[in-house]
Amino acid sequence: MNGIFELADMFDYIASDDYKERFYGEYHELTIRLEKLRTIISRYEHGTLEFSPLCSIGLLIQQANAMEEYKLVLEQRAVIEGIDLDI
Repeated sequence: MNGIFELADMFDYIASDDYKERFYGEYHELTIRLEKLRTIISRYEHGTLEFSPLCSIGLLIQQANAMEEYKLVLEQRAVIEGIDLDI
């Protein structure tokens, strides 16, 4: 995704009446959130995080793994349903 979009850019897609647009928005919202979480994990590992999370890094990694698995499911559905996820 290369940081092209922010979460706010996905609002119109997520609020759309068209399920393919909502799907597109959900997928890219997830991608943006996953990238941000990976950044937090990396900074946590390197001791450069600007705040101190109350949860363990292990829990954050578990969350990222679940998000990645969900992203793969969405990608499979997109192929099946003919939804273009390219930006």
